[in-house]
Amino acid sequence: MIINLGIIPMMKFKIILLATFFCCLSVFANELPDLGDSSQLIISAKEEQAIAKAILKEVAVSPEIVQDIEVIDYLRNLGDRLVAYSPNKRQQFNFFVVNESSINAFAMLGGVIGVHTGLILASNSESEVASVLGHEIAHVTQRHLPRMIAQQKNDSIKTVLGIALALLVARANPQLSAGTMTAASAMGVQKQLDYTREHEKEADRVGFQILTDAGFDGRSMVSFFNTLQRGSRFSEGAAPSFLRTHPITTDRISDISNRVKESRYRQIPDNPDFIFIKSKLRASNGTPQSAVDEFEGSIKDKRYMNEASERYGLAIAYMRKSDFAKARQEVEWLKTNTKKNALIETLGCKLEVSTNQPVQALNHYLKALNIYPNYRALIYGLAEHYLMTNEFEKSIRLINEKLNIYPEDSYFYELLSKAYAKEGKELLQYQAQSEAYYRKFNLPRAIEQMEFATKSKDGNFYQKSIVESRLKQLKFENSLEDIKDKK
Repeated sequence: MIINLGIIPMMKFKIILLATFFCCLSVFANELPDLGDSSQLIISAKEEQAIAKAILKEVAVSPEIVQDIEVIDYLRNLGDRLVAYSPNKRQQFNFFVVNESSINAFAMLGGVIGVHTGLILASNSESEVASVLGHEIAHVTQRHLPRMIAQQKNDSIKTVLGIALALLVARANPQLSAGTMTAASAMGVQKQLDYTREHEKEADRVGFQILTDAGFDGRSMVSFFNTLQRGSRFSEGAAPSFLRTHPITTDRISDISNRVKESRYRQIPDNPDFIFIKSKLRASNGTPQSAVDEFEGSIKDKRYMNEASERYGLAIAYMRKSDFAKARQEVEWLKTNTKKNALIETLGCKLEVSTNQPVQALNHYLKALNIYPNYRALIYGLAEHYLMTNEFEKSIRLINEKLNIYPEDSYFYELLSKAYAKEGKELLQYQAQSEAYYRKFNLPRAIEQMEFATKSKDGNFYQKSIVESRLKQLKFENSLEDIKDKK
């Protein structure tokens, strides 16, 4: 099998190989009789968790992944709302956004779901994004990839490798799918790929139920399918990525349309955050000047669905261009003409920081957090502001308070480590940095930093006892992973 690595970003390729590698190890290790759900015999829940950690470790450091906390939290909140209505509520999910213009989304082993920025931008409503997420969540809860591999448990390791790689490559980057599928077909896996068409139908049915139960517009699934088909009607090669990796047939559209007719009609208002996030993604693309030109042109010609979102995007574009005076004009327009919104408040705070107005920035952050106390972008901003103005104790108190709400947030620990470093508290600095690495699934670096903490000259008996105990925990966890790797 020959793969042109120049076509696919390295992070995506690593994820594909990681997922495939674990799948194949499980197939090799489990020659067991079928006692019900064969997918559980092929890949256990613990093995899927290990795969998810390996994938998320790559996600945490990849430059191709969107790191903007407002975009991240928007997608996670949307995903969590849908997961609450999924058939398997014990399944853990992790959502991330790939900075990729193609229209695609993909589910991987362990409940890891990626969404391309292009899909968000192509969606006409939040319900359309939710319809895709519901579909991908259904792929996970119905265990489609494990079930697919289980179908091939008696075949050779090469066959299973071909199947898993073909599907995962297609999901992560459809440009590679044709060549990889050809290689897979050469190993006799076309029958298995046909089997996945049934998975798509099942994901539609389950995804539709999740979508409507969560309070979204069921018609959005049909409208999104139709949008994709209209975009590809002139040329097969022009088909959106999602359409090529999730083939949409007339039967699928007809089935969902019938389900829409059977369900009760509800007018679903769009979440204002959806249109602002879309504008933020648009404003972050290209050069600052090209972004300014795009938004100025759409506002001048009134080519928009929502003026507030266009002005929000224009303000971001102006800030990217360092034209803070014009950015302020747009922010003031938003405050005067729109309802209060955490995204707008955060943008206003960042503007005060960018124009070197620390007092105004502090007051703005405090007022905004009084309205949105757990909005992470505002918490990040205020903690960073305290560090910048040498108010380290305030930063530490704020972060420790919010860690009770977001205990798995690695960036909080990074900020905490910086604050302790500024205060010259080595033990606490290394301890916090260790916890940051741990939450990025990087155990070796976490152990290294915790060892530094145990060797630091400062710290009282109680603090030293804590880091020594934590170091033992980390080493024990690492030893378990070593055992798994040797197996």
